[in-house]
Amino acid sequence: MVSDDSRKVTIATIARMAGVSVPTVSRVVNGRSDVSAQTRERVEELLARHGYRRRPPSMRASSGLIDLVFNDLDSPWAVEIIRGVEDVAHAAGIGTVVSAIHRRTSAAKQWLDNLRTRSTEGVIFVTSTLEPPLQAELRRLNIPVVIVDPAGVPPQEAPTIGATNWAGSLRATEYLLGLGHRRIGFIAGLPQLMCSRARLDGYRTALESAGVPVDDRLIYPGNFYHEAGFAGGSHLLRLSEPPTAIFASSDQMALGVYEAVRRRGLRVPDDISVVGFDDLPEVRWCSPPLTTVRQPLAEMGLLAARTVLRLAQGERVESPRIELATELVVRDSAARAA
Repeated sequence: MVSDDSRKVTIATIARMAGVSVPTVSRVVNGRSDVSAQTRERVEELLARHGYRRRPPSMRASSGLIDLVFNDLDSPWAVEIIRGVEDVAHAAGIGTVVSAIHRRTSAAKQWLDNLRTRSTEGVIFVTSTLEPPLQAELRRLNIPVVIVDPAGVPPQEAPTIGATNWAGSLRATEYLLGLGHRRIGFIAGLPQLMCSRARLDGYRTALESAGVPVDDRLIYPGNFYHEAGFAGGSHLLRLSEPPTAIFASSDQMALGVYEAVRRRGLRVPDDISVVGFDDLPEVRWCSPPLTTVRQPLAEMGLLAARTVLRLAQGERVESPRIELATELVVRDSAARAA
């Protein structure tokens, strides 16, 4: 990349003038081909107008990274997102930097400090809230942002990638209703996430449409992890009128329910039906194989990476909110109600 303290105009300045990211200007300066003709022409005109001098090819540093940021990395769900992002990054000849900020201000600050030192094409945030100071700094750096499964309302300028959570939850609950279940427990996800609220709404809508009253005692607050599924399953099975089926809004929580059922000396699906959400690879191998809603996690990561690279090249995206379809995958964990 080009840098010279004697020049008044930097790559960042040119990027702001052109309305593109710093890596896009770097690609133009370094003669790379992965920039649209219109963007290249605009950047070249600004470089020429301000007398920007290029380094010789031997002095240019390679450029190209995608930053992928999670709150936590202790889930196979995250691995599927990473797989999709890495497929796109590998095809584009760039690297992927994976970070976990653990919802701590200090960790987010450290990540931002590190970001300033590297040439990043763009940032993909997963299940995150972009606080105003972070938004402002990324905007100042002209680094494009895409959010996967946002928490709360995302910034208007940031495209979001998600799945049809409401429709998937509706379909799963309808499936259990079709098997004759009327007392269906629900273990919810993190309430601050839009996907969690959509899944709860889909569950409620299916019950109401079938004329089945929503019993709030059958709804347990969870967080997508095994422990919450175990706690929720144990709680629901202890009720004086326990459910005949439990819909857990993540596969990990569904596997936690499996353990709660086992510890009570019961069996899935003979004594209670269980349905999950995600279709993680391992749920095909549990006993019995889990019926679940397939969320296209790898495809979501793939689309997020493609979108952030388009933004880095100065292109516009057609839709700020993209939802990929979910589908119910029927296996052996749900049976007809007794």
